[in-house]
Formats: sequence, structure tokens, C-alpha cells
Amino acid sequence: MHDGRPVHLSRAGFLRATAAAALASGVPLPVRAHASADPLRVSKVADLTGPGLTTRFRMEATDLGVPVRTPDGRLLFVFGDTFEEARVGGGWWRSPVALYGRLDGPGRPVVWTGAVGGEHARQLWPYDHDNPEYSTVLPSDVITLGNVMYVHVMVNKGLGNVVRTEIWRSGDSGATWAPTGAVFAAGLHGGMFQLLTWALGDDGYVYVLSTGFQRDKPVILHRVRPGRLTDPGAYEPWGRAPDGRWSWGAPPTPVLDGAFGELCLRLLAGRWVLTWFDQGGYRIDGLLTDHPTADLRAARRRTLLRGTSWGDEDDTHVAQLYGGYIIPGSTPDDLHLSVSQWNTGAGWPYRVMQFRVRGLAG
Repeated sequence: MHDGRPVHLSRAGFLRATAAAALASGVPLPVRAHASADPLRVSKVADLTGPGLTTRFRMEATDLGVPVRTPDGRLLFVFGDTFEEARVGGGWWRSPVALYGRLDGPGRPVVWTGAVGGEHARQLWPYDHDNPEYSTVLPSDVITLGNVMYVHVMVNKGLGNVVRTEIWRSGDSGATWAPTGAVFAAGLHGGMFQLLTWALGDDGYVYVLSTGFQRDKPVILHRVRPGRLTDPGAYEPWGRAPDGRWSWGAPPTPVLDGAFGELCLRLLAGRWVLTWFDQGGYRIDGLLTDHPTADLRAARRRTLLRGTSWGDEDDTHVAQLYGGYIIPGSTPDDLHLSVSQWNTGAGWPYRVMQFRVRGLAG
């Protein structure tokens, strides 16, 4: 998620602001005293990207890694700003890029089996970074509906300055991508429809939770029929009507309060699981609910990973963390997450890691 234009907020500034906000709000760094009180069993499984891990794809530095199951049964991870060398800005800037992989079982690391683009991971569609209109394109979430995959992306002119968002599609399990024509204004719903996550329910609707890309906004909810995913006018908001009742079609009303970053909503074994980066708390949280329209404020939220200082990390504490996407094959009680990290002072690590969380459903 790097941005190299000096006139805009830098990636380093964006992440340093995260840590600074946590300190200013009184969140201690580190917070080891709380670890023994947390019944969750959390462990780091592996680094997924970096030297020796993704070197053959010419992508030693990358982040995000939004995972999805492809129509042909493989895993596809979609990454953000990617560089050939193990440092931010280290040659051949691309975004988004994607790798194919597999998960061989609980507690096992993802194994990479190939890249979109052939021998080397290539940008999913061609454009020039730092062009007059925008600087980079970042993935928000990916979904598979039947034989077609869709990726929602944010077109940015400087990090946090969203020009617009778009939906692209692939009919060949992610090998090639084309625009759908679906474009959403950056200011839609007060800027709370920029960074989103979506999942298909068993009632035939795709549910969409969204927020802004500035990490200072709450979350709102929409639903849309799968066949109209690329029709911006078909997204139906969930909100509080003038009489106080919640209903579809009312003006979108925040369903979760706070300062949100990356979101991941998935339906697993009949339960809805939401994970997210909590900017204000400097951590990755999660919750389970019976339905996206349930009172998410009342749901039991759990801290899955906490932010900490460099040199003071362990299985439950990660320095300059963000992301937190649910890897297919997870269950509510055994989650595997792709988690990002960037050392803004040194320029490395800038990578994606895999963590395992057991006990969320307990």
C-alpha cells in the first residue's frame, strides 16, 4: 500500500499515525499484561512473503494478500503495492498482483503454486503508477460468485485520497481481469463506501460492510443480489428509519462505531465472522454474529492480535500490523489470517504473514 508521491500522505506517515494514535489514546505498547487473560490460542504460522519465499515471483516486498477460493478450487491471494526487492520502493512497482496457493491443513502454512501473469507476478491490469490522474490501485476485497470472480479496488492519488472505486471481473479463475464498468464515487455515503468487504449469504444476497480509507470512519451495511453486483444503483442500504426502526432502504446508518481499517466478512459453517483492523485500538479484532443485520455493537468482540513495538513481538503482538483477512479453509473456531506488517523506519519488513486463531467461537 505504498505511495511514492511526496505531495500526498506517505505510507510511512499513514502507519506511523496508526501507532501514534494508539499511544495518544492510552493503548499501552506493548500490552503483554493482557495476554494471559485472553483465552484465545493465537500463533504465528509463517511469513508468507519475502526473500526466499516469493523471490521467484519478483515480489519480495508486498502487503494485504486478500484471499479467495477460485472457481477451479485453488486459493488466490490479491496483494497491494508490490516491489521486486525486499524494501518499499525497491524496483518494479505493481498493484494489484496475485498468487495462487493451497492450504494443506490446519496449522500448515500456505504453499504458493504460481502467479497471475506467468513466471513472475504481474499487475492484474496495465496502468502507469503516478500518472496524472492517480498513483496506485489497491484491492479492497475479492469474491467468487459461481464461475466469476470480482475484485473491488480503490483508485488512489496519494494514500487515503481515494479518487473513485471500481469493480473488475475474471471469468478464468483470476488469470485475466477486465473492468465491469461499475464505478463508485469516493464521496458516496459520506466517504464510507471506499474500503469494503463482502460475502454471499445463504439467503441469496451479497452483504457488504464498508468504511472510508482514512481509518477514521465507522462501518455501514448494504446488500445486493449477486446478479446486480456491478450495478451501483442496486446496493440497498441498511439504516435507522425516522421511526427508530432499522430497515432496508433507509439512509445508511453506522452499524459499528470506531476508526476502522481493513475489513473481512465471511460466512463460515453457518456463522458470520468479521475481522478488522482497529485503528483506534492498534489491533486486529474479530466477532461472530448470526447475521449481518444483527446488532453488531452488542456482539462479543475479541482482540485477535495486538500492536506493539519493534523488538517486542511474539505470537499475539505484532509491530505495525494491519490487514487481517480470513483464509478459505478456516472455521469460526479455527481461523487462519493473512496479516500485513511494515517497518516504516527501516523500510523492511514489508510483508504478509499467516496467523492462526483458535477459540473465537468458544
